[in-house]
Amino acid sequence: MKIGFISLGCAKNLVDSEMILSILKKAGCIIVNDPVEADAIFINTCGFIEPAKAETIATIKEMKEYGKKLIVTGCYAYRYKEKLLKEMPFIDRVIPLTDYPKIHLILEDVFRDYNLKFQPLKYEERLLTGSPYTPYVKISEGCNNNCTYCAIPLIRGKFRSRTIEDIVAECRLLVESGAVELNLISQDTTRFGADWSNDGRSKLPELLREVSKIANVQMIRILYLYPDEITDELIQEVKNNPLVANYFDIPIQHISSKILKRMNRRGKKDFIINLLNKIRKEIPNSIIRTTYIVGFPGETEEDFQELYDFTKEFEFDRLGVFTYSKEEDTASFDFPNQIEESVKIDRLNQIMKLQKQISRKRNRNLRNTEHLTIVENYDPESKFYYGRSYAFAPDDIDGMIVFQSKKPLNEGDVVNVLIKSNFEYDLIGDAIFEEVKA
Repeated sequence: MKIGFISLGCAKNLVDSEMILSILKKAGCIIVNDPVEADAIFINTCGFIEPAKAETIATIKEMKEYGKKLIVTGCYAYRYKEKLLKEMPFIDRVIPLTDYPKIHLILEDVFRDYNLKFQPLKYEERLLTGSPYTPYVKISEGCNNNCTYCAIPLIRGKFRSRTIEDIVAECRLLVESGAVELNLISQDTTRFGADWSNDGRSKLPELLREVSKIANVQMIRILYLYPDEITDELIQEVKNNPLVANYFDIPIQHISSKILKRMNRRGKKDFIINLLNKIRKEIPNSIIRTTYIVGFPGETEEDFQELYDFTKEFEFDRLGVFTYSKEEDTASFDFPNQIEESVKIDRLNQIMKLQKQISRKRNRNLRNTEHLTIVENYDPESKFYYGRSYAFAPDDIDGMIVFQSKKPLNEGDVVNVLIKSNFEYDLIGDAIFEEVKA
């Protein structure tokens, strides 16, 4: 049985895809890249916002043309299962997230090939599709924050943490298989362990300490931190633990207290500014990344100007902007004062134009600094290597370090790079090596 597999959406969905791929491979299936060769095609879908949903539908329709058995899984499959079954009867099976615990039994029913022996999903058994040197580790599932614009709680359910023991075991296996950087992710990473701890407090600092004990791990990165759950303890753990990247991925979504309240985001403008300034004071070389939503219902020109001015003043190291997506079954769907799409796009473009200038300036300040860099790729034509330091997350959002080396390097090697110049989002440099004195 030959299987084609397409994974859409975020890194958390990618982890699910890698677990499903492992089930298929261990069962005896052959994973192929060309859908023409496949006997069956899996599409792990995203159903978060309108562009992601449009991509899901387009991908399903494209794969239908190959005439192969078609299995649709993931977030869109959960959110719109009945719609898929009604409007796309050519789909052989829709497997929503809630059926993942019994997915091995469902696959037995789908394929009816008793030579294939399917096993249950396991985090520690993944077929990595990205870099084996910088894998993601999903530490929890679901979300309790109930932001008025967000469908994640509807799709992924209530917040549920894994145990520290399970996560450490998975991390140890990944490092033993060659990983040098571990990227801890979830819908709300900062809340980790609060659902099962005796005092209701986050256990993220404790998890970082335990993962740090794994032999040969070289860097741990935490992604998606909810602002009001970033404690002084967590900041100090990042500051004092040499293995934890000084990297704070904090989606604040807006800075207007009025808009934050309408979004049901905890913490007002002053709180956010104080938190961000505290991080920069405690860890001067920290990288702070955030995301905004512009065009939220009721966002006035004054609200947007407040956001623009704040962006100009604070100067985030990394910044992404989304236009508000009106999602059914979310509280903001029926909010008054919806914003015209053209206005949303104009506001997005204004912020991103400003951020490009900020990024160029902040990257220019990194010239003549050294970055311990993980090698990810090599272009034999240009003779440039591509890699990332603590300052760049592995999700193709932040940019990269592009450099040359007098010595040959392999993917997964870690080398010091002296930064010589920069583009808006990338740093350019040369690998440097300590000379051995006679």
